[in-house]
Amino acid sequence: MDLKSLIREIPDFPKPGILFRDITTLLRDPDGLRYTIDSLTQKCKDTFPEVDYVVGMESRGFIVGTPLAYQLKAGFIPVRKPGKLPAEVHSIEYQLEYGMDRLEVHKDALQPGSRILIVDDLIATGGTAAATAKLVQQAGCNLVGFGFIIELRDLGGRGYLPDVPIVTLIEY
Repeated sequence: MDLKSLIREIPDFPKPGILFRDITTLLRDPDGLRYTIDSLTQKCKDTFPEVDYVVGMESRGFIVGTPLAYQLKAGFIPVRKPGKLPAEVHSIEYQLEYGMDRLEVHKDALQPGSRILIVDDLIATGGTAAATAKLVQQAGCNLVGFGFIIELRDLGGRGYLPDVPIVTLIEY
């Protein structure tokens, strides 16, 4: 299946000069969604045979991560923006191209020694994924790898991630 044909390109979003790859058009297509989750599941099963938890970042990482965790027979752990989680959290501040941001995860969600797969819809500059990896590692978990639907290769995001396998379905 040609997944690129199901992804809408929006120029100058969220700011001038950016070509935004919008997966909402892929998600609304039943065959495209099924193919995406099935393909990502198979690649992850082949690359990461043992995963205890899939960690997905707000918000599109939730969309990808939850069905992937189900297929991998793993639990799902959400990583959220500040103030969204009700219990005690681990948090990490990280640099964006236009400022700082912070991510949080419940302290009791990450059990030391757990095998963690981090997933999101897209890797661009790698900042969010790298920050999530630090959260996971600071909690004493074993990061087994990353999974993304899309990788924007020219932005070099994988170079900022820990040296673990990375699975992607589409490259631009």
